[in-house]
Amino acid sequence: MFIRRHSLGAAITRLITALLALSLPVHAATSDFTGSYKGGSTSCNTSYQIKGKEPADTSRHPVFIYMVGTSDTYDNAQAMAAVQGMADRGYVAATIQYANSAMGYCNTLSTRSKCVFDQSSAQSAVAALCSRDQADCSKGIVVGGFSQGALLGILSKNFDSRVEAVYASGAHKNYIIYNVNACVGNGNRVLPQNRLRVINGENDIYGGGTQSTVRASSVAVSGYSCTGTSCLQPDGSGWRMVLKSEVQDGSADHCYLRDKSCLSNQNNLDSGWLTGTAAWTLNANLDWLTQFTAH
Repeated sequence: MFIRRHSLGAAITRLITALLALSLPVHAATSDFTGSYKGGSTSCNTSYQIKGKEPADTSRHPVFIYMVGTSDTYDNAQAMAAVQGMADRGYVAATIQYANSAMGYCNTLSTRSKCVFDQSSAQSAVAALCSRDQADCSKGIVVGGFSQGALLGILSKNFDSRVEAVYASGAHKNYIIYNVNACVGNGNRVLPQNRLRVINGENDIYGGGTQSTVRASSVAVSGYSCTGTSCLQPDGSGWRMVLKSEVQDGSADHCYLRDKSCLSNQNNLDSGWLTGTAAWTLNANLDWLTQFTAH
């Protein structure tokens, strides 16, 4: 009897293990690539780097572009996590270096975004990516970004009509002395409100540092007004506030996606953001982007 129970228990354990294995995300085979483009600066005449991953097959795929924040390294851990995630989802995915040593007002942000996304220029980053054998930009382009990179993403459809949706982290109407609502606020850009998803920490100093001020900033950028901490619409657009209780270091600041907040190494990521499934996490937001492109 003991042997039978032991055998049954072992069989159940093996079954559970197999089911759990099936539920884990599977990384598709991807290939690395690098490149460069002329742009990123206000004059669009400086060479900047591109680092990406794409499906290791012979098909052609939609494109994903990611941009980091002010003073961040363009291929830091958060950028490469997003790039890998979208390559796994069937995209030619890349993080783009740009002139991010300082923040800027609307005219500077618009010029930087145009250098990356200018559909009419053969020198832009989007031209370099769309010219890849694996890329088919007619299937759509989706964008992700953090802080200043998020703002450049929000402006991207001003310069490339093929941009379908944007996932913006740490995106606000003001950054201390820089009032940028005139270009990134809802109604002041080409990107429609139902193609933007904004995720901000409840203690983000650039959003005012409190739930009420972060809410007001998120409303201004997204165009959706709610009284709570989430204003995600049935289609997934809108905004979501990350709470202190949701992040591992208890600090839902501007850099909520990092462990130990903005004071930490930019390559130390919050485990919940990286591997979780809640609406504020990386996977949920990348999944949202995929509905807007053809495959």
